[in-house]
Amino acid sequence: MASRAKIVLQAAAVLVVASLVVLLGWQVAEKEEGRGLSGALERGERPAAPELAFESLDGESEISLADYRGKAVVLNFWASWCIPCRTEAPLLQEAWERYRGDGLVVLGIDAQDLRADARRFVERYGLTYPIAYDGNGASLGRFGNTGFPETWFVGRDGRLVGEHIVGEFDREQLERNVEAALDTPAR
Repeated sequence: MASRAKIVLQAAAVLVVASLVVLLGWQVAEKEEGRGLSGALERGERPAAPELAFESLDGESEISLADYRGKAVVLNFWASWCIPCRTEAPLLQEAWERYRGDGLVVLGIDAQDLRADARRFVERYGLTYPIAYDGNGASLGRFGNTGFPETWFVGRDGRLVGEHIVGEFDREQLERNVEAALDTPAR
């Protein structure tokens, strides 16, 4: 009986390892798919933005990138524990206030974070633009993101435009890319 239990345990261990290998391969493939987006932008292409849908940070609604078709979108991936995200937050709020009448939406995606910490961050910086909550970071691979902050710009037609900014941006980068997104025609 002891040898039978040993065989069952060994089979279970092999199954767990095989499952982990499959999961790792899926994660790598998903990140590679997203990494191609940045390269396409660098080549002057305008790939379609991957679809995203998450619960809002307040938990009262769903936020989908598709909801903003026809508007230009600044898509900022952040976390409350990210130091450069603290510098960017006031700039994003300013852009939201300045350009929303022109059809711009700033959409924050809080990822790999605790909801309570993210809420404190939003309150501390007085953020009023839409914030989606992606606690486990499921959205990161879709875009090929590797850290925080990362910012993408989506034209009115739902296609990526401008630069993919990895790390902290400055005011000029933000302005230049917002203008590029706003200058796209709606579909």
